[in-house]
Amino acid sequence: MLQLLEIMQRLRDPESGCPWDVEQDFSSIAPYTIEEAYEVADAIARDDMSDLKDELGDLLFQVVFHAQMASEQGSFTFDDVHGSVCDKMQRRHPHVFADVEVQDAEHQTRVWEDYKTRERMQKGEHSLMDGIPAGMAELQRSVKLQKRAAKVGFDWPSAQPVMDKFDEEFSEMREAIASGEHERMEDELGDLLFVATNLARKLSIDPGTALRRSNAKFEQRFRAMEETAGGHDVLESMSLGEMETLWQDIKRKTNHESSS
Repeated sequence: MLQLLEIMQRLRDPESGCPWDVEQDFSSIAPYTIEEAYEVADAIARDDMSDLKDELGDLLFQVVFHAQMASEQGSFTFDDVHGSVCDKMQRRHPHVFADVEVQDAEHQTRVWEDYKTRERMQKGEHSLMDGIPAGMAELQRSVKLQKRAAKVGFDWPSAQPVMDKFDEEFSEMREAIASGEHERMEDELGDLLFVATNLARKLSIDPGTALRRSNAKFEQRFRAMEETAGGHDVLESMSLGEMETLWQDIKRKTNHESSS
């Protein structure tokens, strides 16, 4: 770890470091940090342990990069980051590091959330909506908002009423499309997506993971279409009906392969 910290210090040295690294700040590096986190998730989804090892290293480097910039301006050091997370984990796991008992994983989740709530209040955050990052991926942020509201019972009791609400929002989406009003369509589509994430939450499904799987499935099938047709230029010359027939053929084939 010491070697990585030293590498970062050299990269940021104004006299002999890398010009690109030297001119970066928190805002310019933040998108790379988010990108590396997604690449970690992608490696996990592909079950590629070799790639995961590399991607975790890249993500760790992002942490070191931010800590180095903070150290340069006298805000905190990497040791402070390390100490902070150690203190937090011990504080939030009193059943492991202190004499507190928990009944099961569900009970532990409630205890964890109670600790987080008290910590937010100590920071001056009194609304349940406080402390949810505005920069979080919107699907995940939607779930987070819903979970916070559910703490006081503002929640559907099961998945069925959420599905009924989805049907209602879908009808309103149709009406918005018929109106031709772009802002209204945007609002209704947002409501539809919000209910979809609520349904995912009720079914204990991560919406980001579900969408990632659908994206991968679409990509795989479209690549198969290109290969079967003989290239995307051939696809371009086909009618929509012909492409749909090809798509359905590939879909049946991939479904059969996945079930066999």
